[in-house]
Amino acid sequence: MANRVWLITGASKGLGYAYTQKALECGDNVIALARTKTNLADLEEKYSRELLYIQTDVTKRPNVFEAVKAGAEHFGKIDIVINNAGIMVSGMVEELSESNVMDTINTNFLGSLWVIQAVTPYLRQQRSGKIIQITSIGGLLSGASSGLYSASKFALEGLCEALSQEASYFGVKIIIVEPGGYWTNLYLDMRYETPIDDYQKVREDLEKQYSQGSIDSLPEIAADVLLKIIEMEDPPLRIILGSAVLDMAIENYEQKIKTMKQYENISRAAEKGIPMPEGYGK
Repeated sequence: MANRVWLITGASKGLGYAYTQKALECGDNVIALARTKTNLADLEEKYSRELLYIQTDVTKRPNVFEAVKAGAEHFGKIDIVINNAGIMVSGMVEELSESNVMDTINTNFLGSLWVIQAVTPYLRQQRSGKIIQITSIGGLLSGASSGLYSASKFALEGLCEALSQEASYFGVKIIIVEPGGYWTNLYLDMRYETPIDDYQKVREDLEKQYSQGSIDSLPEIAADVLLKIIEMEDPPLRIILGSAVLDMAIENYEQKIKTMKQYENISRAAEKGIPMPEGYGK
């Protein structure tokens, strides 16, 4: 029980499974939250005392709080939280269906928020711990057909940036991890919206880009790197996983800064502070 205790969402497959396996191999304990057990059954046989699987739907707030409480009571504490569960929908903004929009926001954003709210009291009271929020390179930049996914990840980035400032008062570290491409079920389980014919040329161009420039790695590589990040005494708020996506992010931010400077005079002309006008707010 003296070993570290990890709580991992989406733990039964993809990156979540790789993180779970890595934690167990290190001799730590894992509270594995997932809708289905999938690959975890094999790990349960090998790590019967170290692994606690709790069936959890992160979109259900009461379900999340119950699972976190059960895990914390079982192992006596929570040290590391890997907020990883997520889904992906591919579709142009005009094509997005209400059901897919709600499912994506409920899983990727609200599901992560419910986990954060459930675990933070334990970490706050301990005055220690780390929350690793898995977002995506899509949390830094977006593109055609991935607008909904990026919207959910952009929202998480903003939430966690505020959380990091709040949690710092209690010795709790927040780390936003932005992975590039990995061979996970995210692609296999990806939903596709009903296409509008006018966007066919856009889809063809996207397929060409992906076939020429996509670089995808094994999830185990991400797990190895994540362990190094977790063991940092003073980890960064954000860290990108992958050379190709790192280069993309740098180029994107350099272009944003260039544009800010290009239109600096317009931005500065929009501000002239004055005392509160008489009758303001009435």
